[in-house]
Amino acid sequence: MKVMISQPMKGLSVEQVKANRKAVVEMLEARGHEVVDTVIAETPPETEHQALWYLGKSLEQMAQCDACVFMKGSDAARGCRIEHAAALAYGIEVWTENGLPEAKG
Repeated sequence: MKVMISQPMKGLSVEQVKANRKAVVEMLEARGHEVVDTVIAETPPETEHQALWYLGKSLEQMAQCDACVFMKGSDAARGCRIEHAAALAYGIEVWTENGLPEAKG
């Protein structure tokens, strides 16, 4: 399955975000899943709504996925809550990092 990871990112560097998700990526890949990279390294436009720009990019990636893993703290992050609602509305499986399904077959 193609899976994306939703996690709090506000105030973190790309390196910190990748470090925070490393164990989840490794677990998903070990179970045979393909992790769609949603760590956006592009520079957003200079506006007061940069977070919305990043959210749009992340939703583009979600459109390719079968499931989305929500990491600890995602329930308190505005963008993650929106991603969660989108996943539910569009029939994308919702997992938590502590409730990942076992690999199939």
